[in-house]
Amino acid sequence: MGKPLFYEIMEKPASSTIIAICSFIWYYIQKKNIGYSDVGLSYDTAMEGQYWRIITSSFSHISILHLVFNMSALWSLGVIEQLKSIGLGVEFYLQYTIVLVVLSGFLVLAFYHLLIHKVKLEHYKRVTAVGYSCVVFGWMTILAAKQPSTKLNLFGVLSLPISFAPFESLIFTSIIVPQASFIGHLSGIIVGYAVAWGLIHGMNNYWAVSMLGWIVLIFVWSLKKSGKIELGFIEIEPVTESVGLVANRSSRSLQMEELPLRVAQV
Repeated sequence: MGKPLFYEIMEKPASSTIIAICSFIWYYIQKKNIGYSDVGLSYDTAMEGQYWRIITSSFSHISILHLVFNMSALWSLGVIEQLKSIGLGVEFYLQYTIVLVVLSGFLVLAFYHLLIHKVKLEHYKRVTAVGYSCVVFGWMTILAAKQPSTKLNLFGVLSLPISFAPFESLIFTSIIVPQASFIGHLSGIIVGYAVAWGLIHGMNNYWAVSMLGWIVLIFVWSLKKSGKIELGFIEIEPVTESVGLVANRSSRSLQMEELPLRVAQV
């Protein structure tokens, strides 16, 4: 017989809090009828300076199935918070969750950049990513490297050996969520291996709080700059442009609005 839910929540405080946040955001999105284009991350919006989307895209889910899959996997990965004896634990979990959110988001944009400019796949300018899967796949990878004997339980019925879980989950997700983003999942796996192998290391509470402070500052600044909110204490000087340049940009914006939006759930 398993432990009561209350005790499991107390043993996984960080993952439980993130699950609650993502669930509340999903509810809010459904209530306000918010779409992928409002919260998702795409190459075009990032190039316009809407860096806040790296954060909103990670914690937002539009599909209930996508939310349930990610949160079920995240709940199982909460065991990381209890493995302080092998260098993990709650602090490690919180510190590197910040790293996974930010670096996997930038890596997704880097992949899009290569596909657009090197492979000439222009439609990746409009692919809009949304979901917590980058972080989930990152933690799967870290746990697989640190504790390969662990089992990952999904939905309480599917048990996967953690050693192969990132790749098995990628296949499983592709089947049940056809719009799942291969690039997003791959980015999470790459950052996860970088953390597990010590290529990204040295995080402590000081650096985590500092990094979080910069994230909040850039988040609010980019929201202000993109015109999504009005904050009196942030002043952004307007850029003076020639009439011809403004007209050209307006023309390109109109053309982009007419192009179909492609969605990638990560």
